[in-house]
Amino acid sequence: MIEHEFRNDNTIRLAERVLFSDSFKPLYKEGMSLVEEAAAYLDGAGRDEAKSLSRTAATFYAAESMRLTTRLMQIASWLLLQRAARSGELTRQQVAMEKSKVRLDMLSAADALPGWTEMPASFIDIIERSLRLQDRVRRMDDEIYGEPADSPAVANSNPVSDQLVLLQTAFGGR
Repeated sequence: MIEHEFRNDNTIRLAERVLFSDSFKPLYKEGMSLVEEAAAYLDGAGRDEAKSLSRTAATFYAAESMRLTTRLMQIASWLLLQRAARSGELTRQQVAMEKSKVRLDMLSAADALPGWTEMPASFIDIIERSLRLQDRVRRMDDEIYGEPADSPAVANSNPVSDQLVLLQTAFGGR
């Protein structure tokens, strides 16, 4: 049996139960599907739609695409770590160490900025869904681990470098 008491008290946490039950599978599938959908959109229809944007909107689109990609990679990293914990591939200490590199606080530039009204509806839909998913994952993370994912140690880290390390950890042995 996998030990999954991440906190050292006797409180029963719904998020931990979800994580170590079959209820995690839909969340994992949703996250990974959204990563694939966003990648396909940004490489296909999104690229074509971006060509028709004004210069301001195109700049905004490029920046927001980077935020979206980073947000989704952070979510995917968290989901992969939880999957590794579920399967026993990583110890609780390893998960905690790797999880400290995951940032679940990537915001959107918001609809108040110039160019937002020109953004393609499909792009906005993916952004909004990614923000909702990130919020759900962040709440679950806070409940399981008892600390915000954007702790000071993470704030000083390099997100790109951290992502490479997390992906190497997740896929390194395969």
